[in-house]
Amino acid sequence: MGDLIYLYGLVPTNEATTQSFPSFKGFDDVGDIYTIPIESTTAFVCNLNANEYSEESIKDRINNDMEWLQEKAFHHHETVMKLSKLFTIIPLKFCTLYKNQDSLKTTVHANESKMMNTFDLLAGNEEWNLKLYCDDQLLKEQVSQNNPTIEAKRAEISELPRGKQFFEKKKIDKLIENELEVEKNRVSEAIHAKLQTFVLQGNVKKNWSKDVTGKKENMTWNGVYLISKSEVESFLEQIQQYEKEMKEMGWQFEASGPWPAYHFSSFS
Repeated sequence: MGDLIYLYGLVPTNEATTQSFPSFKGFDDVGDIYTIPIESTTAFVCNLNANEYSEESIKDRINNDMEWLQEKAFHHHETVMKLSKLFTIIPLKFCTLYKNQDSLKTTVHANESKMMNTFDLLAGNEEWNLKLYCDDQLLKEQVSQNNPTIEAKRAEISELPRGKQFFEKKKIDKLIENELEVEKNRVSEAIHAKLQTFVLQGNVKKNWSKDVTGKKENMTWNGVYLISKSEVESFLEQIQQYEKEMKEMGWQFEASGPWPAYHFSSFS
């Protein structure tokens, strides 16, 4: 059985042939990463022993060997990051494997038009991420004091007989919780809408739990943005302005980038 092809990413051939790249060790830390020109696209790959890195063995390592998974995932991420600093790259997901060069070339040819459009989209642009966090307790106090819906409910309760007021007041806490979520979504969406004026594309991702973030505050927004390099400074300045204005209200901003454009390119 021959070697498998591990694919890191795809780059326009005109860039790959004019810009050199340093020698990188491949996924197995033995062979080197090399290129496979496929007409207008060049693949950055390494070879892997088909017996050692079969689909079954990789699944087993991913499920049962956390140290191996962390090491290899870090290698993939770091390699793609290094390439993204040199080239316009369509980054591939961790452990994208092909049986041989022919199968890789067939897939690239079948997606050539789509890839050319993606290269055009990504050229001169960067992917950035913004995560918003909120101190729920601090914001809850503000919502409790200033929210029109809650104020109206309190006024309504004050008009009721004393006996009914007791039971209705217990509903206020639930109403505050509901309005807290409404307020967090309202603020996050307003920030996202403002940031859209600086970007080419902006998408919303699933929020991470506290177990993943390690923070005591809840994540309220997880946005990813494709930004022209010329607009990145303005984008970050707007975030810094929000940080300054909203810190005392319990909001935290975590911007990071530039990242390989995983969220704005796809390749099967």
